[in-house]
Amino acid sequence: MEIPALQGLLIDLDGVLYVGNQPIEGAREALQAISDRGIVRRFITNTTTRTTIEVVEKLNHMGFAVDKGEVFSAVTATVSFLRKQKGGNPSVELIVRDSVRPEFNEFPADDEYPDFVVVGDIGAAWSYPLMNRAFRQILNGAELIAMHKNKFFQGEDGLLLDIGAFVQGLEFATGQTARIIGKPTRDFFAHALASLNLPAKQVAMIGDDIESDVGGGQAIGLGGILVTTGKFREVTFEASAVEPDLILQSIADLPEVLKEQDMLPE
Repeated sequence: MEIPALQGLLIDLDGVLYVGNQPIEGAREALQAISDRGIVRRFITNTTTRTTIEVVEKLNHMGFAVDKGEVFSAVTATVSFLRKQKGGNPSVELIVRDSVRPEFNEFPADDEYPDFVVVGDIGAAWSYPLMNRAFRQILNGAELIAMHKNKFFQGEDGLLLDIGAFVQGLEFATGQTARIIGKPTRDFFAHALASLNLPAKQVAMIGDDIESDVGGGQAIGLGGILVTTGKFREVTFEASAVEPDLILQSIADLPEVLKEQDMLPE
C-alpha cells in the first residue's frame, strides 16, 4: 500500500526510541518534530517487565515527553482481557517479573488448577521445574496466555532469546495453542488505533520487528515503517514475506523522509 499524508503514528519503543537504557541518536528530536507537525502518536509495546507508569517514567527520564494515556502495553491489555473472564475473577498462575505482579493483584492465585497460566518475560529465571509446573497446570485445564510471542529482542550486548521460545515449548508439549495478547494481534493494534480516532489509512506503525510491528500493523490497514535499529537483522528481513511501505535507518530520519515524500499533514 502507499502511505498518504500521515495524521497518526503507532510507535514501538525498544529498538526504535532506545536500546536498553540508551536513547537512539536523534530519536528525541524526531519525536518532537513529528509532534510539532501535528501528527498524533501512541506508543505500543510488548514490554512485560515494567508497568505502564514505569514505562512512562523510563521514557521521560531519557528525555521523551510522554503521557501515560499515550502508552498501550501488553501488560495492561492482559489485565483488561482477564477482567472479562470468569465473571472478572479468574484464578491465575503468573510467570512474570515481580515488578509487574501488583498489576494482577485482583486475580486470585491457584498453584494447581488455575484458569489461566499467564506468561511474560522473566529473563534468566526460566527453569525446568517452572516449565514443568506450567505444563501440568495446562494439562489440568488452564488456558495458556502469552503476553506476546516474540522470538528475540535487542539487548545492550546483542540479541537475547525472548519468551516465544518458552511459549512454543509449552504449546508443543500440551497440544494447546496460546492466546497471544500483545503485538501482532489485531485486537491490540485496533485498541491503540481507536484511541487516535483516525482511519487506518491515515496511520502508520513504525517498529524494528518486521513481523510483529510492520506485519501486525499492515494486517489492520496501517502503513508499515521498518527501522534498521534495534533487533533488525538483514537475514530476518530477507526471510520475511512482509513488505514494509518504508524502510529507514532510524526513526531519526522519519521527519525528513515524510517531508521529502509529501506525507506530512497540511
